[in-house]
Amino acid sequence: MIQPPILIPGDTIGITCPAGSIPLEKVQNCILTLEKWGFKVKLGKTVGAMMDCFSASDAERAMELQQMLDDTNIKTVLCARGGYGLSRIIDQINFSGFKQNPKWVIGFSDITVLHAAIQKQNTMSIHGPMAAAFNKGAEGEIYIQSLKNNLIGEKQIIQTVPHLLNKQGLATANLIGGNLCMIAHLIGSQNAMDTKGKILFIEDIGEAHYNIDRLIIQCKNAGILDDLAGLVVGGFTELKDTAADFGATANEIIHAHISNFNYPVCFDFPISHALQNFAVKQGGTYALEVNNEGAILKER
Repeated sequence: MIQPPILIPGDTIGITCPAGSIPLEKVQNCILTLEKWGFKVKLGKTVGAMMDCFSASDAERAMELQQMLDDTNIKTVLCARGGYGLSRIIDQINFSGFKQNPKWVIGFSDITVLHAAIQKQNTMSIHGPMAAAFNKGAEGEIYIQSLKNNLIGEKQIIQTVPHLLNKQGLATANLIGGNLCMIAHLIGSQNAMDTKGKILFIEDIGEAHYNIDRLIIQCKNAGILDDLAGLVVGGFTELKDTAADFGATANEIIHAHISNFNYPVCFDFPISHALQNFAVKQGGTYALEVNNEGAILKER
């Protein structure tokens, strides 16, 4: 995988909203922090704008994302938020300029669609905090710092406590994944994720338990879960119903479907829509170790 250049002081980070909208005031702390880190910020016109449930029209969002991907003066593109909308524009994006001058693209949730398209360019990207995460104060500092560490080339080690459903083992492979709903949504498309031999990570928000079951079944039937090197199950937050309504928790649902596979699995990993959301490199090489002491994901 091609790794975009690390950032140095004075580099420019472009901020855009290629999907949903976000109020401009919720982006201010992000801008101030990036500038404090020594970077320049170029704010897109879609930031602070709104059109229905999107930040702007499909054409406007696609145009701005294309411009930021092509602009050689912009060294990183930070998506201000996810929401919904990338599926409507991803086929309009031309990655020829991006392939000649690769740069980091940051985001999660609906941005999983963009990450998947970048994977097809054999290039790494960063699944991590977006603009609103910069408003979380001291509690969120460790996750924002992980984003900075990825941008400046400091390798990460993320460790979690043991979980009853964990499956022990060791794997070293490329890391790929994101929002479960988006991974399932991409099945059958030109940007469908190739997970064979990789460590897959998944997370989601706002789903009913039965739909988590359905999404996992869809991924399983499509072979997404068959030949993994390992599986990292992140947070499944703000669910629409209770575990009692379905008869199992989100973790139990996932565990039941992957229990026959022979690869290491860890649960409740701090990648999620909640506060706990470490930045990781999509396509980067990581070692996953799951043992009696918990789970460790270490960048190689």
